[in-house]
Formats: sequence, C-alpha cells, structure tokens
Amino acid sequence: MAKRTLDPVAVNKALWFYRIASWLTGFFLLLLVVLMVFRYGFSADIYFGGEHSGFWLGTPRESAEGINLSTWILVVHGWFYVVFLIADFRLWSLMRWPFFWLVLVAFGGVVPFLSFIVEFFAHRKAVRELNQQEQQRAS
Repeated sequence: MAKRTLDPVAVNKALWFYRIASWLTGFFLLLLVVLMVFRYGFSADIYFGGEHSGFWLGTPRESAEGINLSTWILVVHGWFYVVFLIADFRLWSLMRWPFFWLVLVAFGGVVPFLSFIVEFFAHRKAVRELNQQEQQRAS
C-alpha cells in the first residue's frame, strides 16, 4: 500500500496552531500548580484588585472584593486544554501518526512541563517527516 503524501501547507498551519496551544496550555498548567499550592497548602485563593491593590491571598469563604484569579485560572486552563486537544487531533490526523502519539500529546496538557517537552519532540518529528517527503519527491 502506498503511503499518502503529506500536505506541507496544512501540516505547517497545524504545527503553528499546535505550538501556540501547547505553550498556552503549559503556561496555564503551571499557574494551576501555583494555585493548587496556595489553595491546598495555605487554604487561600489568589485575588486581584478590590479593596487591596494588586494581588493578595484570601479564603474563598470571605466575602472578598476583587477578582478571584484562582477560579479564572481553572476555567482558562480548562478551555485552553480543549483547544489543545483539538490542535493535537488535527496534527495527529494530518501526520497519520500512531494512536500512541495522540495519547502522549494529550497527556502533555495535564502533566506540568510535559507540554513543552512533547511539543518540542512532536514539532521536530513532524518537520523531519516533511523533509523526508520532500527529499523523496525530489529524487
């Protein structure tokens, strides 16, 4: 069975989309780790503004003025993770990688620092496969 050719334009767009989604998800996952340390280690959420200027810690039970950044970090990371999964699936389907890669990349958004590492290797693998295809086409 002949291997289908990869569309370099679509793959490059998918790589760009995946790279942005991966970095944003990884960044918000690190913020989420900080949030969990404060929430479960010190029983405090992170707030911004209100009667205090800047960032401050308070308990969720207090009637706090200001924006509860802890809640926003949770929500934003969750939505970025959904976008990250879409980017993961798009890249995986265009590159026709084994199912293992889809699962590995998806875990990158839930393990701190792993999204940065997996993004590096997935990007390198995709570029290498595109270059191999171009060399085969040229010869």
